[in-house]
Amino acid sequence: MMKLFDAHCHLQDPRIFHQVPKILETAVDSGVVRFAVNGISEKDWGVVKQMGETYPSVIPNFGLHPWYVGERSPEWLTTLKQYLKTTPSASVGEIGLDKGTRGRTVDFTDQVEAFRFQLELAKELERPASIHCVRAFGDLLPILKDIGPFPAGIILHSYLGSAEMVPEFARLGAYFSFSGYLMSMKEQKAKKMLKTVPLERILIESDAPDALPKSDLASLFLIEGDDSVNEALERQRREGTDSPGAESLPLPKEMLNHPANIHTVLAFVANLLEMPKEQLGELSYSNAIRVFSY
Repeated sequence: MMKLFDAHCHLQDPRIFHQVPKILETAVDSGVVRFAVNGISEKDWGVVKQMGETYPSVIPNFGLHPWYVGERSPEWLTTLKQYLKTTPSASVGEIGLDKGTRGRTVDFTDQVEAFRFQLELAKELERPASIHCVRAFGDLLPILKDIGPFPAGIILHSYLGSAEMVPEFARLGAYFSFSGYLMSMKEQKAKKMLKTVPLERILIESDAPDALPKSDLASLFLIEGDDSVNEALERQRREGTDSPGAESLPLPKEMLNHPANIHTVLAFVANLLEMPKEQLGELSYSNAIRVFSY
C-alpha cells in the first residue's frame, strides 16, 4: 500500500479533537502514516505536545499563527522556546503573514515582528518552519532572504503563490506543500506553477479540518457527526440520488476535512504533473521524511 505523509494539519482543532483516535485510525488504514500537527497559539501548544506523546504518527509543531498574534502573552516567545527545547521532535509552525480578510484585523507590524522572531528561532534550532502566507508573498520573500537561507527547510503550506516566485523560494530552502485549496486555483495557473516546483520539494497536506478538496461527497472521507454532511446527504435524498447531478451537488461550506482526503489532493496534483499518483505519493513521502528528520 502507498504510504503518505500529511505535511500540515490541525488535529488539535476543537471541531475534531474529540474524534482524533478514530480519525487517525481511518487515515492510517488508508495509507496516511505521518501527520505534522501545527499549533497556532499558546492556548493549544500543550494539547499538540500531548498528541505527539500519545500518537507515534504525530509530529508536533509549535508556532504563533498570524491571526492570533494580537492575543499573545508577554512571555509567548520564552514559552515557545521552552516547548521546542523540551520536544526535540517538534518543528516550528504554523507561523506567517496574512493580509487576507481575517489577517487584516491584526496589526501587520506585529505580525512581521512575531514572524521574524520565530523564523530566527527555527534557524537557530535547525528545525523546519511551516509558513502560512495569504496575500503577503511580496512581504514574505524579503524577510526570508534577510534571515535565510534555511538548510533545515521551510514549508510554504497550502502554497498558492505564483510560478515566478518558486525558484527564489526554492533557493532559500523552501518546500511547497499542496492542499485542497489548490483545486480552487485556475487549472492552467496551477499547472504552470506546479511545473516550476523542483520534484524534491513537493509535499502534500490536508490542512484538516480545513481545505476540503473539491470532489463529490461519495469519494471523500467524512468526519463522523459532521452536521453539515448530514444536511448535504439529506439534501441529496430530497433531490433524488438518481437524478442527474445529484452526485455533484456543491459541498457544504462548513464541511470538515478528514486528513485521509489527501488522497484526492495527491490525485489532482499528479494529474496536473502528468505523473502516476503512486510515483508522486512516494516522492512526497520521502521529501516529508527528509524535511522532518532533524
